[in-house]
Amino acid sequence: MNSKIIDIILPDLGEGIEGAEVSEISVKVGDTVSNGDTILVLESDKASMEIPTEVSGTVKEVLVQPGTEVKVGTVLAKIEGDTSQENTPDAGSTEEVTGELETPKETTSDKQPDMTTVFADDKDKLFASPSVRRLSRELGISLQLIPGTGKKGRITKDDLNAHIKRQMAADRKTAVSINNEVDYSQWGNIEEVKLSKIKKITGKRLQEAWQGIPHVTQFDTADITDLDLRRREINNDLQKKNIKTTFLPFLMKATVEALKAMPEFNSSLNHTGETLILKNYYNIGIAVDTPNGLVVPVIKDVDSKDIVQLSEELLTTSKSARNGKLKPSDLKGGTFTISSLGGIGGSFFTPIINPPEVGILGISKSRWEQIYDPKSEKSFPRYIMPFSLSYDHRIIDGAAGARFTNELKKILEELVFLDK
Repeated sequence: MNSKIIDIILPDLGEGIEGAEVSEISVKVGDTVSNGDTILVLESDKASMEIPTEVSGTVKEVLVQPGTEVKVGTVLAKIEGDTSQENTPDAGSTEEVTGELETPKETTSDKQPDMTTVFADDKDKLFASPSVRRLSRELGISLQLIPGTGKKGRITKDDLNAHIKRQMAADRKTAVSINNEVDYSQWGNIEEVKLSKIKKITGKRLQEAWQGIPHVTQFDTADITDLDLRRREINNDLQKKNIKTTFLPFLMKATVEALKAMPEFNSSLNHTGETLILKNYYNIGIAVDTPNGLVVPVIKDVDSKDIVQLSEELLTTSKSARNGKLKPSDLKGGTFTISSLGGIGGSFFTPIINPPEVGILGISKSRWEQIYDPKSEKSFPRYIMPFSLSYDHRIIDGAAGARFTNELKKILEELVFLDK
C-alpha cells in the first residue's frame, strides 16, 4: 500500500461565495475517515455546507478551528491515505477535492439525492446542515418549526433533538426542561421535590402558549379611589350576609364592558388560522393559586350577574379549587382571563395567555400615591392600581392593545358599569 499525506483543500464554493466561517469540526487527529465522510461544516451568509473528504485514511492534522474564516484554496486538514485507491487532484488544485458542493442532479425518480450542500431557501431563510435536513425529512419534521440556536440562526442537531424531546414530552403531557443533567449536590445540600400533577399540566400548557403565541404586554394604571369607596359601601350592606367582596368582581364587570367595546379581545383564532371567532358571551377565567398549583376556573355569564352574585360565586369556586373539588366543566369555556396578584404585591408583570383565548389581564397591588391635579394645582392622595394586558399579536396590534387599556382605565375610573 502506498500512503502519503494528502492536503484537504477548500474548493470553489460557487454561488459567488469566496469564503465562509467554520462552524463545526467533525473529526480530530487520529480519527479514521472514509471517502465521503464529513470533516467540517461551513456557514456563510448564503449557505450551510458540509465539507467531505474524497480520500480514506487517518487524520494527521486539522488546520482550522470553529470560528475561523477560511477562503477558497485554504488547507483544512491533512490526511494520511492510500494513494493507490484515490483520485484526488494534486494539492495545488481546488477542483472537487472535497466532493461536489453544488446540489447533485437527480439520478432516478425513486431515490432522493444525497445533498452535500443545502443553500438557504429564499422563502424560509433556513440554515441547517445537510445531515440535519436529511434526518428531519426522514422523521417528517418541518425545520420551520424549530428555532435555530447556532450562529446566524443555524439549526443544529441539538436543536432537532430538543424539538423531538419536546414532542415526546407533549405526548406525556409534561413540560420540557431545557436544563442539562447536573449533580447539584456537588456544591451543597439539596432536596428534590416531585412536581404535582397540576403543576406538570400547567407547566406544559404555559410552555406551549409562550412558544406558540407572540405575546405583547401593555402596562397602565387606573385610579380606583372612587371604586374603593363603592366597594366599602357594598361591604357594609353585606355584613349581615357574612360576605365580603374584593376588587375582583368589580374588575370582572369592568373587563366585560371593555370586551363589549372591543370584541376582538373576546375571541379565538379558528383552527385553520384563517378566521376569527367572535364570542357573544362573557366567561371570565380567574387564576387561583392552590396548594397543588395554579388552576383557572371559569365564571360563566359575568355580564348577567351583579357584584354580590359574583362575590358569592367566586367564594364558592375558590374554595372548590383549593380543595381539589372542581369539575372539568368548571375549567372550560373561558373567553378572557384575569390573574390577580393584588393581594400579594408587585407593580407589573407579564401574564401568559390562556389558549385559545387571545388576551389576559394581570392585576398588581394597588398603592396610595400623591397625584398632582393641574386644575387646582395641588396634589391629592389617590389609590392607584397597576395592571398589565398581554395579548396575541397575531390577532391584536399594539394600537388596539393601547386602546383596550385606555378603555378599561376609563371604565374603572368612571364606574358607569355599576349603575347598569
